Amino acid sequence: MAPSTQPFFATTTLTIFLIMLSLRLNPSHAARPLPANSKTATSASTNAAELFVKSACSSTTYPDLCVSSLSSYSSSINKSPMLLAHTALSVSLDGARSASTAMRSMSSAGGRLSPREAGAMRDCVENVGDSIDELRDSLSEMGTLRMGNDLAYKINSIQTWVSAALTDDDSCMEGFRGKRMDGTVKTAVRGPIVNVAHLTSNALALINALASSTTHSGAVAP
Repeated sequence: MAPSTQPFFATTTLTIFLIMLSLRLNPSHAARPLPANSKTATSASTNAAELFVKSACSSTTYPDLCVSSLSSYSSSINKSPMLLAHTALSVSLDGARSASTAMRSMSSAGGRLSPREAGAMRDCVENVGDSIDELRDSLSEMGTLRMGNDLAYKINSIQTWVSAALTDDDSCMEGFRGKRMDGTVKTAVRGPIVNVAHLTSNALALINALASSTTHSGAVAP
C-alpha cells in the first residue's frame, strides 16, 4: 500500500503559512521602496544638470543641436564647464569619424562619380581626416588642462585646432559647390559634413566660454 501524502502536504502548507506570517510580522525582510526625499534629490540633481547644459548651449551658434547632442550626457557633465567642453569635442569627433566613413564609402563608388566629383571626394576625405586629427589633438590637450603658467597657451592651442577643424569642414564643402556638381552627390556629402561643422562650431563656442572664465580666475573651471 502506497504511503499517505497527507503529512507532506500538511507540512508544506504549514511552512508556507509560517513564511507569510514572518514577512507580515517582519516587514524589514520585504523590499522597501526608495525614500521619497531620495527620489526628489535625484530628480532635482538631474534637472539642474540639464538646465546647466541648456543654459550653456544658449550661447552657441546652433543651440538646438547643442542641447540635443549633449543633454544625454548632462548627468556625467554635472555642471562642469570643462566636462561640457570636453564632451562637446568628443561628440564632434564622433561625428567627424562617421562623416569620414560615409565619405570613404561614397568615394569607393568609383565609376558612378564623374572625374570632378571623384576628385572633390578625395579632397573631402583628406579634409575630414585632418579635422579628425585636430579634434583628437584638442581632446588630448583638454585632458591636460591644469592651473599654471601654460594654461592660457594650452587653451589657445585647443581653440586653434578646433578652428582649423572647422576650416577643413568648409574646405570639403567648397569642392562640391557650383552647378557642375551632381545634386544627389552634393546633398549626400552636405548632410554629414554640415552636421560635423555645426557640432564643431558649438564645441568651439563652449571652449571659448571656458577660456573666458579662466581669463578672469586664472584656473580652469572644474
